Amino acid sequence: WLVIAVGLVRAYLAKGSYHSLYYSIEKPLKFFQTGALLEILHCAFGIVPSSVVLTAFQVMSRVFLTWAVTHSVKEVQTEDSVLLFVVAWTITEIIRYSFYTFSLLSHLPYLIKWARYTLFIILYPMGVSGELLTIYAALPFVRQSGLYSISLPNKYNFSFDYYTFLILVMISYIPRKYKFLYFHMLHQRRKVLSHTEEHKKSE
Repeated sequence: WLVIAVGLVRAYLAKGSYHSLYYSIEKPLKFFQTGALLEILHCAFGIVPSSVVLTAFQVMSRVFLTWAVTHSVKEVQTEDSVLLFVVAWTITEIIRYSFYTFSLLSHLPYLIKWARYTLFIILYPMGVSGELLTIYAALPFVRQSGLYSISLPNKYNFSFDYYTFLILVMISYIPRKYKFLYFHMLHQRRKVLSHTEEHKKSE
């Protein structure tokens, strides 16, 4: 994710504009975000203590947006909303993996712990907004092209409308993203940071 951050900064300095920066980090974004699928297995096998369900929600949502929307609908790749969620993801993941790394080394600076359990308050809505706006921008192109849709009649007697599916995905964002993930992090923030403050006072 630091590679992606550096790529974004270098592209911005070279172009002097934040428009269409997606192309400068497209390959590493696809590689690292797809690689995050391993995190679900890590949770399932108990390598890390995180919830399998919450991790799967987060990772699958991002992989879906990376491949099934941004990669598949080329027209949205120039949208500023793509940069919005990419920046939010990048900052979030750099902080999160720094948190994990220093925790494993048993030397976790308070600033990183604070950033891990505080900056998501801004970064999470920022990422969700970028994701929703990108899906919304993809809708007319999906409808026009019939992307991933299956119409009747066919030998399987089955139909699927990807346009409608994307609308349902957008509707599901509020309960799925906020009820299960955002409020979970708010709960974790209260628990972790209040514990840290109590520990400091006891010292």
